[in-house]
Order: sequence, then C-alpha cells, then structure tokens
Amino acid sequence: MIRPTALALLLALPPVVSGCQGAYFSALESFGVHKRDVLVDRVEGARDAQSEAKAAFVSTLEAFRAVQDFDGGELEELYDDLNARYSTCASRASAVDSRIDGVESVSQALFDEWESELGEIGDAGLRAASREQLESTRARYEGLVAAMRRAEERMQPVLGAFKDRVLFLKHNLNAQAIASLEGTLSEIELDVDALIGEMEAAIAEADAFIESMAG
Repeated sequence: MIRPTALALLLALPPVVSGCQGAYFSALESFGVHKRDVLVDRVEGARDAQSEAKAAFVSTLEAFRAVQDFDGGELEELYDDLNARYSTCASRASAVDSRIDGVESVSQALFDEWESELGEIGDAGLRAASREQLESTRARYEGLVAAMRRAEERMQPVLGAFKDRVLFLKHNLNAQAIASLEGTLSEIELDVDALIGEMEAAIAEADAFIESMAG
C-alpha cells in the first residue's frame, strides 16, 4: 500500500522515539490510520524481520560448514565471510526483538481503547458482540506474541554458540583450530533446525493473525 511520506515516517518511528503514545496515535488517526491498522502493519514488520533472521541463521550455518570443510586455500577469506554473516545474523536477531516490542506497544493501546469504548455502546447485544470479538482478537494476539517470543528466545543460545566459535577461530585461525571444532557442527545444526521450526511457526501465526484482522 502506498502511503503519504509523512504517514510512512510516522509508522516507521519506534515506540520510544514516538514519545507520547497518545499524541503519536492521534497523529496517525489524522491520516485515517487507526490502532488496528498500526497493529497489522507492525505484525507484518515483525513477521518480515523473523523471515530475514531465519535466512541469516541459515546463511551463517552454511558459512560454518564451509569453514569445517576447509581443505586448503584462503582460510582468512572463509573466516571473513563467516564473521560477516554472523554480524548480519546478530543484527537481524536484534531487529526481531525491536519489532516485537513495537507490536506489544500498539496492541496494549488498542485493547485498552477497545475495552474502554465498550461502555459507550448502548445496545446490549452489540456490546456483547463487540466484547466477544475483543476477547477473540486478544486470544489470537497472545498466541502470536507467545510464538514470536519463543522463537526469539531460542535465537540467543544459537547466537551464543556462533559467537563462541567465531571468536575462537579469530584467535586461532589455522587448520588445527578447525579440526578441534570437529564434531560441534552437528550440535549447532540441530539447534538451528529447532530454531527454524520455531521461527516458521511464528511466521505462520503472524500470517494467520493478519488474515483474521482483514476479515
């Protein structure tokens, strides 16, 4: 969707930069963009960040495999490639955390507003229907964030394992050092496979949530 430049800039602001949440959301609403729209936009952003992080973890694992399979040639180049991919991986993981924080920020504002406005609905039947929709949306949302946080938490030990080996090779960049890491690759592969499974589950939850909000 094409947005006016000012609106695009507002949507891009992270929660802390936006300052007062009330003023921030009021500014968005002046463009006809409500909290529900912002939530969907941020869920899409968090989903995309998860996808990018997933690709970065796979790429870093491939670089480790290349180092492990070293059989002559420029070891320094292999290490530089590994280090660059690890740095990207760490950056992508950090972006996931920031994106989920943004989702949580707007969801709280949305649900608080929705809850408070229920009392303004005079028709008992409509009020009950709106409350039912609120609880259903909140339940789907909680499942989504739980899946995203599970994947995020599983990233940290994998990143730690990557970092340990990157630093070890940095200080011992030779064939003997690579040989000493033999046998650890399979363990990392299992951890990455488990992580990818969690990330794919979170991405699927995000897609389902976005679809439900569009219905």
